[in-house]
Amino acid sequence: MEPIVKIFAGSASQELGRNIAECYGQPLGDLTVQRFADNELGPSFNESVRGCEVFLIQSTFPPSEHLMEAMLMVDACKRASAHKVNLVMPYMGYARQDRKDKPRVSIGAKVVANIIQSVGTDRLMACDLHAGQIQGFFDIPVDHLDGATVTAPYIKSLNLENLIFASPDVGGVVRTRAYAKKFGAEIVVCDKMRLRANEIASMQVIGDVKGMDVVFVDDLVDTAGTICKAADLVMERGARSVRAVITHPLLSGPAHERIRNSSLTELITTDTIPQREVNDKIRVISVAPLFAAAIRNVVTHDSISSLFI
Repeated sequence: MEPIVKIFAGSASQELGRNIAECYGQPLGDLTVQRFADNELGPSFNESVRGCEVFLIQSTFPPSEHLMEAMLMVDACKRASAHKVNLVMPYMGYARQDRKDKPRVSIGAKVVANIIQSVGTDRLMACDLHAGQIQGFFDIPVDHLDGATVTAPYIKSLNLENLIFASPDVGGVVRTRAYAKKFGAEIVVCDKMRLRANEIASMQVIGDVKGMDVVFVDDLVDTAGTICKAADLVMERGARSVRAVITHPLLSGPAHERIRNSSLTELITTDTIPQREVNDKIRVISVAPLFAAAIRNVVTHDSISSLFI
């Protein structure tokens, strides 16, 4: 007999959680998150999860508060005798801190992996981690979904005549090449040099973009400084049009204003993180059907490889 499946969503992913549950074919579970005067959090489940296969949906943006909330949710489920607790984290905060890039710094992604496992999480489901190797930080099953599954069909529907994909930095070449491979297209690279975080000193284009319809590929956009500078640069180099496709729209600080004032025709993204501001240049495509299908395959013990394009 298959265990009863229950889906709950934390504070950061209420709308996405409802959409995933709807795509799965059942209502979202009843969860209350109490907030004390000092902002301490206390999640409680208002229905039984005993013996159930539970899926907890929570992106961790902003990371600190929502990560803690997710961990308390997992703990509450384990203590309520859930059969299995699956953490669905469409966006995993701290994933950019995946290595020591200078002396005496933490590896934030590994710390988060340790925390997730320490509370008894049975499985993690995520989408487009900043580096695929982060899966190796975990000793539990990790379902690493590909955001291109939902964004690539939209790019294809544009029927761009001279399509070429671009990486906004050297570090994103592998991701961009994988995306371009789905279209049989070539790639170019923008090489940037930073003086400090979120501040670019110089940038140059490696490759020819003259007369091309350029699509930048990245996992996330934070302050949008890099992507907007890169978009302006390829237009100066003779590109016919420029777009960007990402998975996680952090869009912090001046990001929206920069996107509006940039050469970008549009920024194509998903709803792993809810939008806080309306922007006519941003097109959001939902990952809810993708996660619902992955959850169904986990429950039925079917392969999720069929979900990748």
